[in-house]
Amino acid sequence: MKIVVLEPLGIKEEEIRAIAKPITDKGHELIIHNEKTTEIEELKKRIQDMDVVVLANMPLKGEVIESNDKLKLISVAFTGVDQIDLEACKENHIVVSNSAGYSTPSVAELTYGLIISLLRNIVPLDEATRNGKTMAGFSQTDLSGKTLGVIGTGTIGSRVAEIGLAFGCNVIAYNRSENEGLKNKGVVYLSLEELLKESDIVTIHLPLTKDTRGLIDAEKLKLMKKNALIINIARGPIIDNAALAEALKNGQLGGAGIDVFDMEPPLPSGYPLLNTPNTVLTPHIGFATKESMKRRAEITFENIIKWIEGNPQNRVI
Repeated sequence: MKIVVLEPLGIKEEEIRAIAKPITDKGHELIIHNEKTTEIEELKKRIQDMDVVVLANMPLKGEVIESNDKLKLISVAFTGVDQIDLEACKENHIVVSNSAGYSTPSVAELTYGLIISLLRNIVPLDEATRNGKTMAGFSQTDLSGKTLGVIGTGTIGSRVAEIGLAFGCNVIAYNRSENEGLKNKGVVYLSLEELLKESDIVTIHLPLTKDTRGLIDAEKLKLMKKNALIINIARGPIIDNAALAEALKNGQLGGAGIDVFDMEPPLPSGYPLLNTPNTVLTPHIGFATKESMKRRAEITFENIIKWIEGNPQNRVI
């Protein structure tokens, strides 16, 4: 059996080979590409005659997938799988698994990094300090006592909610199904509209689907408190970022912390959020700690082992 890693996984090749050793020791071949490409013909060459494809968040289009009728498994070193043509996978009976859970602590921690950066004006005050200035003109606000609205209480959203409780927040949540464990800890579930109206801070932790794309649009943003903060560390297209930029410029919102966009950074110079007040932007780093990179590689190759054994795990389709 042949396995190909289509893009860098954030750790050294020797670490990947060490993690994959239980597979290669059984005679399976592992090919690793250390340079990322989006060229369709090059990707077709890379997956030719491969039984298993490993990738992270790079796009994999249907025409690439369908160019290899030997392909049986795509093991994704990422939580989200919206970058892959899942319909092509279904039509060709290809199993897709993800590495769910690998970045839970990493994403939850960055969520609070963004929140606290905004509440304490850390980024502009760093610049002020370096320029010989003081805190004059900048507010300082506690997180404790605020109403934190968590949209999506899967694994990551649940961790964010629990940390919010530890900070002394009043935590409310919106999700299609309610987590009884969180409710027992004091989290209250509301409708999306009620959550947006009541929250001092809204943080998004949903997957990108046809139902969540554009979920937070101009009308939803108008429901939020004037000084509220919004955090998106999930998927960029869940928020209408042009509408968000307009709301920030008009003083409709208090600020935003954004790690994900409707494109992968680098962002073009005219991107609407680049010139908005009270905004902290990061270039899609939520998942990218050195610890999480190792965790996802371990889960990705464990998925392959389980699939070989006939007991696939973390299966998306």
